[in-house]
This record gives sequence, C-alpha cells and structure tokens, in this order.
Amino acid sequence: MNVTPAEFRYLKETLSKDLIAMLMEKKDMGMEEAFRWYYNSDIFKKISNPETGLFFQSPGYVYSYLEEEIKLLLK
Repeated sequence: MNVTPAEFRYLKETLSKDLIAMLMEKKDMGMEEAFRWYYNSDIFKKISNPETGLFFQSPGYVYSYLEEEIKLLLK
C-alpha cells in the first residue's frame, strides 16, 4: 500500500507515541527509559522502514513484538 511521506511520518509518529505510552504503563518505565528502549529497538527500525508495513499495524500487535524483544535483551 502506498502512502505519501507525510502520511508515513504521521502514522509512524502516532504508533511511536502509543508504544512509548504502553511501555510506561505496562512496564512501569519513566518517560526517558521508555524513549531509550523504544528508539534503540529493532522494532523501531522496522517501523521506520515503510517497506515492512509495520507502521500500519495496531499498537497492541506491535507492542507484543517490542515486549518480546525487551525480554530477550534483559536475559
């Protein structure tokens, strides 16, 4: 599905906002910690690539992958 650069940016930013809020709520993280985990994650890299289409998915769906990534990194 084709989107304009402005649409992609908006969708990515909206999803990012939701995912950071979910990290803060579900993982009891402060804002800085949530930002750090999110923006350094592989999930963020995938969301940032329009070819993956991940930016079209629901926050809950994407969060499940982000949560798994964090679990693996904390082992």
